[in-house]
Amino acid sequence: MLKIEHLYKSFGSKTVLDDLNLEINDSSIFGLVGINGAGKSTLLRLIAGVYEADAGKITLHGADTSKEPLTRKEIAFVPDEAYYPVGATIGSMKLLYETMYSFSEADFKKYLELFELDEKMSVNNLSKGMKRRVSLLFALSIKPKLLLLDEAYDGLEPLARLRFKKALSGLIEDEGLTVIISSHNLRELEDICDSFGILEGGRIVSYGDLLESKDMINKYQLAFAEEKTREDFSEFDVLHYEQEGRVQRLVIRGNQEEVTAKLEGMKPLLMDVLPVSFEELFIYELESRGESNE
Repeated sequence: MLKIEHLYKSFGSKTVLDDLNLEINDSSIFGLVGINGAGKSTLLRLIAGVYEADAGKITLHGADTSKEPLTRKEIAFVPDEAYYPVGATIGSMKLLYETMYSFSEADFKKYLELFELDEKMSVNNLSKGMKRRVSLLFALSIKPKLLLLDEAYDGLEPLARLRFKKALSGLIEDEGLTVIISSHNLRELEDICDSFGILEGGRIVSYGDLLESKDMINKYQLAFAEEKTREDFSEFDVLHYEQEGRVQRLVIRGNQEEVTAKLEGMKPLLMDVLPVSFEELFIYELESRGESNE
């Protein structure tokens, strides 16, 4: 398990992370989401040991990542923009990784073929998508226990994305790999993540099982004979409300059967219940928090 306790990080006078707490189970894919500038990349760099926290503690399987070099070697970090030395080839980078990590030659050859790469390739001459493949190649070849991916799919074409997702699924099932993925494209995360966390104001403001959370938030479209206002739905946990004539469209958090039963008690002329996507869940969560802070 990855455990983060009372984590603080500032840059000058700007506080980026403020008493952040989070637990992520093994053998899972955790989607880290938030608006631009929320601190997603900073959090990943703190976990990886690229940055040093101002205060707080990060442990992986009980070991403090800031004090245990062997534990840090079990963490692979793929940043949004990877740096490679001038003139570096995949082969020369391999020599570097072999000296720093418990490098798997067998995995290296497997992922070299999977991503259609060659050891002779000059990395800096590659496109952004090809450089992303190189980063993933080395991240997977060190057989990490924890894989951190910042905008993991950015630049990858559909076939490479599909191959990578299949590789991740196999590693999670066979080796208990834990993955944290930060992305602005929530549709990409929806079909691979089993849990999520929303980062806002320097803290994780909402997190949990993705399917369970989506099941607890639904869209309801209703029409009534008499006119209704938002106040008529005050007993519900309404995340979003809009009205057009006598038709109300609401996003309500709660058990669908219970919410539906209560709404039926209001005698609507019609009622449609629709699921929400991960992207909509994120938007409605932030929207409701914005309203509560006004």
